[in-house]
Amino acid sequence: MTDSPVPNCKIVVFDDDPTGSQTVHSCLLLLRWTVETLVVALRDPSPIFFVLTNTRSLPPREAEAVTRGLCRNLKQALNCVGNLDKPVPDVMIVSRSDSTLRGHYPLEPKTIDEELGPFDAQFLVPAFLEGGRITKNSVHFVVTKEQGQTVATPVHKTEFARDPAFPFEHSFLPDYIQEKTQGEILSSQVERLEISHLRGDRFHLVEHLVTYHSNQPVTVDGATQQDLDNFAAALRAAQAIASKRYLFRSAASLLTSLANLPPQEIAPENMGRYCRSEFPGVIIVGSYVEKTTQQLHHLLQQPGAIALEIPVAQLTESNWIHYARTLQTQLHHHWHQHQTPVVHTSRNPHRTDPGQTTNLITSLITHLVHTLPQSTSYLISKGGITTNNILSQSLDLTAVRLLGQIIPGVSLITTPRDHPQYPHLPVVTFPGNVGGVADLTEVYRRLTTASPD
Repeated sequence: MTDSPVPNCKIVVFDDDPTGSQTVHSCLLLLRWTVETLVVALRDPSPIFFVLTNTRSLPPREAEAVTRGLCRNLKQALNCVGNLDKPVPDVMIVSRSDSTLRGHYPLEPKTIDEELGPFDAQFLVPAFLEGGRITKNSVHFVVTKEQGQTVATPVHKTEFARDPAFPFEHSFLPDYIQEKTQGEILSSQVERLEISHLRGDRFHLVEHLVTYHSNQPVTVDGATQQDLDNFAAALRAAQAIASKRYLFRSAASLLTSLANLPPQEIAPENMGRYCRSEFPGVIIVGSYVEKTTQQLHHLLQQPGAIALEIPVAQLTESNWIHYARTLQTQLHHHWHQHQTPVVHTSRNPHRTDPGQTTNLITSLITHLVHTLPQSTSYLISKGGITTNNILSQSLDLTAVRLLGQIIPGVSLITTPRDHPQYPHLPVVTFPGNVGGVADLTEVYRRLTTASPD
């Protein structure tokens, strides 16, 4: 791993989707970011914490307002813990976003710079190795297995680039920056740290990093964790030598290198020990991406997994509660038969108003989670927006402790012991676009075959 973290340095992750903690463990995830909550997180012994802003699900103006408000609360919180002798000292800010380049870029890092800057450089590091996202020669790829062969597809040629909210046309990251900044930053102005730099002489890499100033845009390759470890070690040296301040727009793998945590307490294959009872759990699948659909179909072939579909196209303001109560009755029936209910949205929603669709699904899922059987053993949530709504609205959580990863890129948290409905409930936060076809099934298997402590 990398060198030791900079003493008294706290990594603060602004996470635009609640699944960005998918490579670390033993840290706080905040679903509220009042000054008081941020003070608690700043004083926590873990070197890293996450603020789950969920801004990827918001329109740009609201995303900017949330980010700006968080920045201002963080400044106040730092003052409360006595850290404002220097401008935002000993805090490393990471704007964590999607490894397939979707999200409010450059809006979010630009807002952070306005509130918490100035920064010497801004690094774009989208590699997410656990999910098969790598960057080589400044080109970002999605790596998949197809008929036994490894295929690396430039990300602009995948379904992710056609996302209606965040479309893009370039996989070469300097061109992506020029595209998304609408020419405010030209491709030729972007510095590139490639594999050869990361695997070469560290002294020369540090020398390069200390020359950056005036929020220099920089793209960073990453094909292995060691590449990012080398980058993180050089960053620490540059900060120690020249008191440099850097801002990051990254996917999750960089956070592993920055935080430099020891192995998680319980191995992924043994995390079924966190289950609350011998009773079944409940699985909720909201993501529509093709990867999730494939995983859902694989899961529903397993013994004991029972499909309960949310008919998205039929939901209206006047009837969603009827469907919610019907699903609630079905869920309890199957659960009491020691079967695992798999509540999932229909795969072809055919809705013309995505905002209304999201609100109706949120209301329905909130009702279902509020009325789960009290002895539910665990909850698996598939999809970023679904997960955020379950944590912040259905379970009404302020902060939770991340325990670790149950499979690569998929986190497990638990509700607090004083939760009024479901104390110590293990919740798996499973990103929509992560994992192989059988991985949702593997998580289900690990939680249903292990005996709880």
